[in-house]
Amino acid sequence: WPGAESVLSLDMLAPVVVAADDWVFTSGYTLSYPKSRDALTDWIEALPADTPLVLDPTPVITDIPHPILSRILARTTWLSCNTTEAAAIAGPGAVETLASRLLSDHSPKAVGVVIRAGAKGCHVRLADGSAQTIAGFEVAALDTNGAGDTHIGAFVSALARGMPPFAAAHYANAAAAIAVTRHGGSSAPTDHEIQTFLSHGGPQIGLHGQKQEAKRPTA
Repeated sequence: WPGAESVLSLDMLAPVVVAADDWVFTSGYTLSYPKSRDALTDWIEALPADTPLVLDPTPVITDIPHPILSRILARTTWLSCNTTEAAAIAGPGAVETLASRLLSDHSPKAVGVVIRAGAKGCHVRLADGSAQTIAGFEVAALDTNGAGDTHIGAFVSALARGMPPFAAAHYANAAAAIAVTRHGGSSAPTDHEIQTFLSHGGPQIGLHGQKQEAKRPTA
């Protein structure tokens, strides 16, 4: 249910100080709220040019007015969405086509895009044209609530620590795999738990459903 984030104003955002090494994340939910989206969009556009912005359009993407979404996408550094959300922005197509279209037609200043596919992993495409499909992990899922949030948080934390994008996506896939084995939305694992999970290896599930041997992708 909407809370304080549904009634944002520029005066409320003014005390938020962004440091040189900070990352900014915004959710499609906040952008969908009529009493928040204009102020948040203005605040984002006023950020320093070198401040990375991460966008998750979320399942309410169709509730975000097109002009607002276009302005945010134009400022986005990393876009992380699921396959349904990607298609809502870029139209139908294979995941590789969607990723390319998202960057060239919608987020021209972005470093890259991540298209999540649940247990099957994610597809990552960078602005330089390089791309990899990073397989997910086979686990006994109990509750998928919060898996996407965990994936984005782990991915950004890895990037912020200097991890290359494809390796960061592998790390994020592991974090999401751990999260779905726990009940509740607040189930993100610690770095130690993720590293322990990765050190044990295990079967991975690719975007097309096939099992693969677990291995760390190259950068």
